[in-house]
Amino acid sequence: MNDSAASSYRNRKTAIIIPAFNEAEAIGPLLDEVRTSMPGVKTIVVSDGSLDATAAIAAAHGADVLDLPCNLGVGGAVQAGMLHAWNGGHRLVVRLDGDGQHPPSEIPKLLAKMDETGADLVVGSRFLGSGDYQGGTAMRKIGNVLLSVFLSAICRARVTDPTSGFWCVRDDLLRYFSFCYPCEYPEPEALALLRRQGYAMAEADVVVRPRRHGVSTIGSIDTLYFALRVGLALVADRVRPVDRRFANPRGRKET
Repeated sequence: MNDSAASSYRNRKTAIIIPAFNEAEAIGPLLDEVRTSMPGVKTIVVSDGSLDATAAIAAAHGADVLDLPCNLGVGGAVQAGMLHAWNGGHRLVVRLDGDGQHPPSEIPKLLAKMDETGADLVVGSRFLGSGDYQGGTAMRKIGNVLLSVFLSAICRARVTDPTSGFWCVRDDLLRYFSFCYPCEYPEPEALALLRRQGYAMAEADVVVRPRRHGVSTIGSIDTLYFALRVGLALVADRVRPVDRRFANPRGRKET
């Protein structure tokens, strides 16, 4: 990103939040990439009860660090980061994972799609054409397709990557998520929540890398269990009323 573009996003009070649990090996190089791709933009690392040097390394690389005393899980960690950003005056937040799978150089694609569509949230999708991401195991692919179909119907917008942890959110929806963000199944539940509250989402085509360190702890059976639990949670979520305190003040938008 050139200096003028980076200056534009700084003027929009942009922050980057990175939830991280025991990512001491990955977090330093990732923050170096962030500084190169988004110079001068505030970066907040939420160390989610990490037992290693994640927090110390993040601080040494110039990030603001929230060092949580216990592990809240990704939903709680992301919400803590959003609330910290909101209270600090930031009105546009980009979220990426601490394991290095989300290249910071792809962030401009999310921001450009937000400008193009006017969406309140833009999700970076692994399945729109760029790169060679294949979706993992067959069980993961099946679970992703089922969730995608269900959430596309709920959101009245194309959803191809319902579990992506690479996204950006702004303004009133950021305020809502800062106070009311789902903890157990945050990514797919957040998409359902935003639609009910009158907000709009879009997807951007991004490249995602393999993990640089460690391995995923989710196996095939865990993936099926996750998909079933998320499906039940989303069905139950349909009966919840709109929270008028955080409804979109500009009215429901379509993309």
